[in-house]
Amino acid sequence: MGNDYAQQIERQLPMVRDPEIVRYINVLGDSIARVVDERDLTWRFSVVDEAEINAFAVPGGHIYVNRGLIERTTNMSELAGVLGHEIAHVTQRHSMKQMAAAQRANVGLSLGCILAPAACQGIAGTGVSAVAQLGFAKFSRDDETESDRFGVKYVTRAGIDPRGMPSMFRILLQERERNPGGVEAWFASHPVEESRVRTTEAEIAKIDPVILSSLTRDSPSFQAFKRRLASLPRSTVRSR
Repeated sequence: MGNDYAQQIERQLPMVRDPEIVRYINVLGDSIARVVDERDLTWRFSVVDEAEINAFAVPGGHIYVNRGLIERTTNMSELAGVLGHEIAHVTQRHSMKQMAAAQRANVGLSLGCILAPAACQGIAGTGVSAVAQLGFAKFSRDDETESDRFGVKYVTRAGIDPRGMPSMFRILLQERERNPGGVEAWFASHPVEESRVRTTEAEIAKIDPVILSSLTRDSPSFQAFKRRLASLPRSTVRSR
């Protein structure tokens, strides 16, 4: 199912196809996934050519990050934190559980709620509203907390500084104050509150300071990746 939805997503969303961008996001993602995946999935990491801030995971190891989110990052550990969080949604089977719940309710998973979860909020009395509640529209607070906790462990295990995760949360919260519409999709599917910053920081506080100081925060290759992405023309195709 995940592979089928990934094909639909990539037909409907504008994707960044530049080989260097594709290579880097997959190298970074694989460096995290390969040290935590017990099922030996074939992971695929993709950049969506959309200015809005968003990221999402599809069962089977498909992770998507919007160009707009990458543009807001300041260092490699912040993007790695997002990837670690989304990888955890797959390894902990959160997305799969939501798909199964939608099927049990006899409502097909709406692709529109994957691509634009904010559009599915507050719609009552329709099949779409049921899918929005049972599909990808919004992870539960418990699922988000679990993905945060595992995300911290995952990036640490990959040798990356986990402090990028609460740092990215702060960037998203600041962006919501400046430009609420630009982060609507992210907050519709991944509710971010100050409590999640505290939760991730508490998890990070458990790590030996000596180990923490040895982890990678940024790299020249990440900054080159950001510069190359910024140099690419933006897609004029909009998601449908």
